[in-house]
Amino acid sequence: MSPKQFHDVVLGFPHTELSTSYGQPAYKAFGKLLTRLRAEDDSVVLGQVSFDEREMLCAADPETFHFTDHYRNYPMVLARLKRLDAKTLRGYLDRQWRHNAPRKLLKAWDEGTVPPALPAKSPRPARRGTGSRKKTR
Repeated sequence: MSPKQFHDVVLGFPHTELSTSYGQPAYKAFGKLLTRLRAEDDSVVLGQVSFDEREMLCAADPETFHFTDHYRNYPMVLARLKRLDAKTLRGYLDRQWRHNAPRKLLKAWDEGTVPPALPAKSPRPARRGTGSRKKTR
């Protein structure tokens, strides 16, 4: 799979956007990490993968699945982009997307309807006088 194909599959999920996570390009759904492409090894971060499943994947197909010490304590696995196909990627992303999705939108998705657009969050107005004030008489 190419980076362009990866991008297209990821953005095929409703309410998904290109963003950043810890200063790195990432994709978020509902403001939470969905996935990212690791430039350091051309691997995709896939969440909602149990530790047991991760161990099984890495043992069965180490050419595709692996993890680093950073991900050791998280239910995630890394997959080499060139070894993934769109169907497999969608399956893993669906887990994370469903985990991130609000119940109302998840219900609409399960019913086969496109989830309605989320209302845009308006920026909070700047607070005045955020410093401490002494009462004066």
